[in-house]
Amino acid sequence: MYLAFLVIFLQCSELYAQEKVFTFNRVEIQVQPSVRVKNGAPMSIICHADIIKNTDFQLKHNFTFFKDGKLVFMTISDKKVAQYEIPVAKSSDTGDYECTVKVDGKLGFSNTTYVWVAGMTKPILTADKKEVLEGEIVKLRCELPEEVPPLVFFFRKIKTNSAPKEKRILEQNQNFSEMEYYVEAEDNILQFDCFGKRQVRSGWDSSQHSNKTLVTVKESFIKPTLITRPSNNITEGDPIEFECSTVVAQMRDIEIIFQKNRTILKSVRDKKFLKYSTVATQEDSGEYLCKVEQGAVSKTTKLNVFVSELFPKPTLFASVTELDENKDLSLNCSINGLRRANFSILRKSSSGDILLKKSRFLAIKVNVNDTGSYICKAEVKGIVKESKPVRISVYAPVSKPTLSVVSGSPEVVLGKPLQLICHSAMGTPPITFTFYKGNEMRKNVTNDTYATFLDEDIGLNDNGGYKCDARNNHSSGVKTSNILNVTVIVPIRGASLGSVPYGEVEVGSDTAFLCSVKEGSWPIDFKFFKKTDHEVLLHEVREYSDRTIWHKRTMKRKDTGTYYCMASNRASVDVRSHPITISVILAAWQKGVIAAFVLTAMAGAGAVALWWFLHKKKKAKGPSMEMSGSALAPNLTSEKLTRPPSDGNYYSGSGYIEDNENHMKSTDESKGNSILKQ
Repeated sequence: MYLAFLVIFLQCSELYAQEKVFTFNRVEIQVQPSVRVKNGAPMSIICHADIIKNTDFQLKHNFTFFKDGKLVFMTISDKKVAQYEIPVAKSSDTGDYECTVKVDGKLGFSNTTYVWVAGMTKPILTADKKEVLEGEIVKLRCELPEEVPPLVFFFRKIKTNSAPKEKRILEQNQNFSEMEYYVEAEDNILQFDCFGKRQVRSGWDSSQHSNKTLVTVKESFIKPTLITRPSNNITEGDPIEFECSTVVAQMRDIEIIFQKNRTILKSVRDKKFLKYSTVATQEDSGEYLCKVEQGAVSKTTKLNVFVSELFPKPTLFASVTELDENKDLSLNCSINGLRRANFSILRKSSSGDILLKKSRFLAIKVNVNDTGSYICKAEVKGIVKESKPVRISVYAPVSKPTLSVVSGSPEVVLGKPLQLICHSAMGTPPITFTFYKGNEMRKNVTNDTYATFLDEDIGLNDNGGYKCDARNNHSSGVKTSNILNVTVIVPIRGASLGSVPYGEVEVGSDTAFLCSVKEGSWPIDFKFFKKTDHEVLLHEVREYSDRTIWHKRTMKRKDTGTYYCMASNRASVDVRSHPITISVILAAWQKGVIAAFVLTAMAGAGAVALWWFLHKKKKAKGPSMEMSGSALAPNLTSEKLTRPPSDGNYYSGSGYIEDNENHMKSTDESKGNSILKQ
């Protein structure tokens, strides 16, 4: 029986477990009435869970709605459908919607649906003032109460018969914005409005324009009035008075400025009018401006004035404009069609005009100090007019020019440029200098007192023939300098060194060193050196020749070494020869003495050895040996005298040494003579 109950229980448990099986087919999200909704209309986001079950049983559904990834609504329902109601849709409700459904630990996800709420709420515009003065500030506030930032606000200032002026402000964190406007001059009745924009995926959403706010503007002051007395058309010499006035609402920081073109003639502060008087001249013709300013407000009035000419400008005539010193000059001042006037003739100066004569005529004998610009003035009825200046140039003759080398020395190194200067100590500039090389004109230069010339083509034959001319506008004509002769210095080239004897020199003998050059201008400085650890100068001499000989007396063994010479002249270029090597050796007689000394020493040693040997033998053999030795002695002596020498090096004697020495000297002398002849 118990077994039967167990089987029945297990079957019932299995049936119960099969009743709870379900799975998500899909989760869908829908938008009503559509995914594009007009701003202010109702909108529903519907989430539907499509669940498959093995049998009919009840489930609890947890619905969660998200917008742009943020939770916006949650609900629990026995039904498979739930909805998120938005009674009044706003542009801020635009975004990506999705939902999730959780059932008994299982989770289903919907697709993402983009919903666009088109349009924005109408903004509200308020102004802090309804009536303002010119120059004051109007503060505006534009609000989009149901919108969520970021938002862009646009403010518009609307004037009659003109296009609106628009300003833009981005607000990242608030749904309102504020703007200040300066009320400009001549703003009478102003209207302001605003609208907003926000960026959406498909572009920009714009709101309607706000209500129009009306602001009445009152004038701070009226446009100024500008008049002249006696009238706008007057004649030179007549008095003229300008008057500029306005009407001011508040006498505070008011300023009146009177100007002609860009020149301010007069200004006043905290007054309602300005007066300016003058005696009219023709230069006073033109446009005048009266400007009234208060704070940021400015109003202007313009007036044109024409001043008739009383008389034309005088004209100054000169008998001549360029003349030599000590010549006569006459000046004449006149006015076309008018003879009665107060005339004066003046000379222009940086420190002020110098009056020469109160007359229309002037006659003087000129000097160079009279060079300058001259004018004449004419006065009628207090009006003074000035003529155009006339330039008078008075010339002194040029002095004879001097031509010299810029470096000071009349020498130039072959191949180097030569710069000359031509100078005239006296003469009125400008002076024209002309340079000649031989009879060929090379250059023209116009300057005040001097000119320079660079000759870059110097050859061996360019030793003279330079000259220059100087002339100005004086009638005396051209002056010519003396002819300048220039010495061309040829640089040293190809230094060489030789010696007699050459190579080997006997101790105690003399040596002649010959240093010569292939080319170079005289005088030439020759220097002889011996090369050791440092350069040692042995001898120096200046020669008016291309060679020199230096005799070094009594050579010693320490004089062995390397020698060279160096040559230079006024070209300041040192030319060094190739080195030669001199070996100082023993003389022939010294070698003979040493050989004789060595042979004598060897002969003495042999005699001692022979004596020792004979003496020992004599002791050993007794009397018979003594007799035998005395008999051999003459033979040994005879053999020594008659045996031919085995080696010539062993010969000694003054005759051999002298012959050898004479042979070497003659050889060296023949070598020396050939070098000197070169």
